[in-house]
Amino acid sequence: MTESIQRRKIYQEVHDRLMQRIRSGAILPGAQLPSERELMEAYGVGRPAVREALQTLERSGIVEILHGERARVVVPTAERLVAQVAGGAMHLLRSQPDSLEHLKDARLFLETGTARMAAERATDEQVARLRLSVEQQRASMVKLEEFIERDMAFHREIAGISGNPIFPTIVEALFRWAGEYYQPMVRAPGAEELTLAEHSTIVEAIAKRNPDAAAEAMRAHLTRANTLYQQLMKPA
Repeated sequence: MTESIQRRKIYQEVHDRLMQRIRSGAILPGAQLPSERELMEAYGVGRPAVREALQTLERSGIVEILHGERARVVVPTAERLVAQVAGGAMHLLRSQPDSLEHLKDARLFLETGTARMAAERATDEQVARLRLSVEQQRASMVKLEEFIERDMAFHREIAGISGNPIFPTIVEALFRWAGEYYQPMVRAPGAEELTLAEHSTIVEAIAKRNPDAAAEAMRAHLTRANTLYQQLMKPA
């Protein structure tokens, strides 16, 4: 049985050749790509093929294109990686509401783990920063948007104690992706005090260097938040 040969568009060939140069290190992160005219001459193609190849690379987060400048290979970071999937994640949540529960499960799995690691690795200085984070959040109770930002910062601070830069980035992303569902929960009477009390419980477990207690405190915090969310979203 023979397999048909797939016809490829010209821009795909340009894209693949540029990717080969980037992967081989011929074009390093932070460096500019050749100009459109240089690429046209090098590959013997027209401007539309070059532009479509560059736009495909930009959508993939490989290069950035600024007006009036040549395309530049981006310096890869965890933040850039997560940002690339942010739009798709938000579209998924809006079009498939059941996905919110999957997101909550992922957050619960990740953050109980980072709380456990924080209890194992936190220095006295890091514990002091966590306590300060709780107090800063308490001071922001009158401003909903700031309170939510402080909430996210607290969870990111815990994840950062792991020493793995990917964890705080993902924690923040999960938090922001569910943001539009989170605000009604925070507006509930007494929700702010509940959040602060649970944050304090997590911090004290970390301060006592008790990984099991820290993980359980985080689990109780996030699970209780989910329960409150479900109550608020019930029809009157």
